[in-house]
Amino acid sequence: MKRYRWAAGLAAVCGLLMAAPQANAEVEPGGWTPQSPGYKVQEKGCGHVDGLTFSLTCGDTSGEQRGERRYDTYTGGTHQFEGYFRISSMGGSRISLKQTFRDTSGSQGPYFLLAVENGGRLYTVEGGTTVSNAGTVGATVRVNTVNQVGKTHRTYINGSLANTVNSPSGSYYDKFGAYRTSSGNGPITVTWSNVKFWSK
Repeated sequence: MKRYRWAAGLAAVCGLLMAAPQANAEVEPGGWTPQSPGYKVQEKGCGHVDGLTFSLTCGDTSGEQRGERRYDTYTGGTHQFEGYFRISSMGGSRISLKQTFRDTSGSQGPYFLLAVENGGRLYTVEGGTTVSNAGTVGATVRVNTVNQVGKTHRTYINGSLANTVNSPSGSYYDKFGAYRTSSGNGPITVTWSNVKFWSK
């Protein structure tokens, strides 16, 4: 009888642990505080946003084609983004899925853009460095970016560190969705899920 009670108690504890909300980031050491920054939806050209599903419905190779969420600006500190994306269809190529945008006066502009090519290669738009080949249609990919302002910006794919670049001091904000790069074109439909933010 005692064995059954012990097993039932262990199952109950495990159930509670599984049901409890995750309080800490899963990459890099702890000390993170959960954040809930506000955001604005951006739709331009053939870009559309429906909740966390973002699409470019055309194959145009010019003009601004964008369907994204633009989050609030932050200055200083260390900021982590986490989200999972799944591309359900992709007829185009070279579409940015996640951006860390620099918002400092006199230096505004794209700072780090993670994009996907037809076939699943994930790369940095600035420099073209391959980050992963995990971005295939139908695959669920976990993305973490950690911006240690004034030091480094680190990108993790599926929990593994995949890219590190310098991070100048200043202000930044996060964006994700679907954005046609200067050499890219749609169409694409991508859905994000479990998006979280932390800072420390």
